[in-house]
Amino acid sequence: MLDLFKDLDSYGHEQLVFFQDKPSGLRAIVGIHSTALGPALGGCRMWNYKDESEAFRDVLRLSRGMSYKAAIAGLNLGGGKAVILGDSRTQKSEALLKAFGRYVEALAGRYITAEDVGMKVQDIDVIRTQTRFAVGGSNEGGSGDPSGMTALGTFQGMKAAIKAAGLGEDLSGLTVAIQGVGNVGYHLSSYLSAAGAKLVVSDIYQAQAERVKEEFGAAIVAADEIYSVDCDVFAPCALGAILNQRTIPLLKCKVVAGAANNQLETENDGFALMKKGITYAPDYAINGGGLINVAAELDGYNKEVVLGKVSNIYNTITNILSLAASDGIPPHVAADQIAEQRLNEKKGNGSRQAAKV
Repeated sequence: MLDLFKDLDSYGHEQLVFFQDKPSGLRAIVGIHSTALGPALGGCRMWNYKDESEAFRDVLRLSRGMSYKAAIAGLNLGGGKAVILGDSRTQKSEALLKAFGRYVEALAGRYITAEDVGMKVQDIDVIRTQTRFAVGGSNEGGSGDPSGMTALGTFQGMKAAIKAAGLGEDLSGLTVAIQGVGNVGYHLSSYLSAAGAKLVVSDIYQAQAERVKEEFGAAIVAADEIYSVDCDVFAPCALGAILNQRTIPLLKCKVVAGAANNQLETENDGFALMKKGITYAPDYAINGGGLINVAAELDGYNKEVVLGKVSNIYNTITNILSLAASDGIPPHVAADQIAEQRLNEKKGNGSRQAAKV
């Protein structure tokens, strides 16, 4: 049973908004976690949740993660996220996307949307016909698909993580097991293949795995087998909560560094990784490249500036892992401390920045 206000309080959210548009079939939730640093920016995910409770929990976790992601990336943005309940392959329509855009516009800039799982650049283009508060489209002022930048930042962060784990900085000859080779996982596979890494992949959509096998020589394993692959790096690039009591004992890697959001099912799972001697690159710190990319639209997009900021994720992960090692704490706790320090510096001043898009 949902306990809305209790959960809002425990996650520290400012606002949760439910939208419904019967003619189009839209059912959506927008979570605004924090606007302490600026308007809440975060993607819209369309997923076939088993029930409303699962969607509710997902939007809370994802939007909080966006606050931390923006803070640790040094962006003047808050954290938000939207989820649309439904199968993106069969239930998405222009009418549904336009209805969602109208509801985003009604939030008057407190939340800025972008693409996420189940959403494409073309979908953002449709949404942008109804609202000023959407980024990541291909039409005027848009920066396009952010998945390549997410993958680039993850690649840079992975190099920092393997160095911290004592594996050097050269990925050549190392084995990387990638869970999920959709847009981000595919681009990450490209970077890793070019760097000489050996790839083992899994995906719930067989065609996506076959594409990576054909183009980059990856081996394919079943979804449940990816956890127990003998590898140097495990890269979760699908959905969240996959590092838990069941899966962590199966891991045979030295590093976990991937692009998925909310990889730890619980806080205790970060401690379990440390106890097992696995170096963990916190998800919202390593996968911030896409957010950096779309956020740049708000000030006039400059690709060279974006590339510089995304490449700096290497230093971000290095600093987090150094703090974790020196203080004897798990990396996810170190990352939280850094993000929370920046958020707390801004809280309490009563200021809220308006979105200008």
